[in-house]
Amino acid sequence: MFFTKMHGLGNDFIVFDNLLEYSVDWSIVAKKSCDRHLGIGADGILIVEKSDISDIKMTIINSDGSLAEMCGNGIRCFAKYVYEKGIINKQSFNVETLSGIKNVKLKVINEIVCSVEVDMGRPSFVKNEIPFLSDLDNKNYTLSICGKEYNLSTILLGVPHTIVYVNEIDEKEVIEIGKIIENNSIFPKKTNVNFVEVLDRKTIKVRTWERGAGLTLACGTGTCASVVACYINGKTDRTVTAKLAAGDLNVLYYEENVVMEGPAEFICEGIYSL
Repeated sequence: MFFTKMHGLGNDFIVFDNLLEYSVDWSIVAKKSCDRHLGIGADGILIVEKSDISDIKMTIINSDGSLAEMCGNGIRCFAKYVYEKGIINKQSFNVETLSGIKNVKLKVINEIVCSVEVDMGRPSFVKNEIPFLSDLDNKNYTLSICGKEYNLSTILLGVPHTIVYVNEIDEKEVIEIGKIIENNSIFPKKTNVNFVEVLDRKTIKVRTWERGAGLTLACGTGTCASVVACYINGKTDRTVTAKLAAGDLNVLYYEENVVMEGPAEFICEGIYSL
């Protein structure tokens, strides 16, 4: 099967065109192809499919074989792919995802997509929508983990996101504490975990432990959720530049929705034997 490997600020994906509707177990394909030693290697796979309700459909499967509702870096890669492959011939279109229909707008120069703007939709703070099983205030609460008190916020932006406010990001802490928070019993569907260091009112630094993928170089939905959480807790303005491991992501939080703008890049293409 033909594949294309792409990345959005280091968050990498394998894209498969399934417009011909192949009869395969995509969960198995994801686990095998995403293996960084025995496969192609990626954080997840993006499947291009027909949609009855939108211009095109994106299905996302994490590297562990689990289905993902939405991925900000993934949808930018997906948008660039379907446009440059001629599947979609307009620069503003809608993409069906498990978390709803998302509008994307492309910045195109000489038929090459330079950046993608995505309307990520409206964040939710409703506990049973996240879901969040606790009497704590999910917008601002404290958990004691490994003998240390952590200040957290948990919201839904396509997928559940928990934001951890730290004075300085430590990658070892992201891995060790992120894994514990992801699997905490107050998150029945688990949670993505974003460690945030606020640099000033217009700039934050983010590192993410992703549910089903582990430590990643970038997480689009997580970065957007981090901006929302920082704003509602008075830490930043609505317009923020987020500094990720492999580059910057620009986020604007309106009252009703969150808009993200950033790059997507091709890495390589080839044939993968299922």
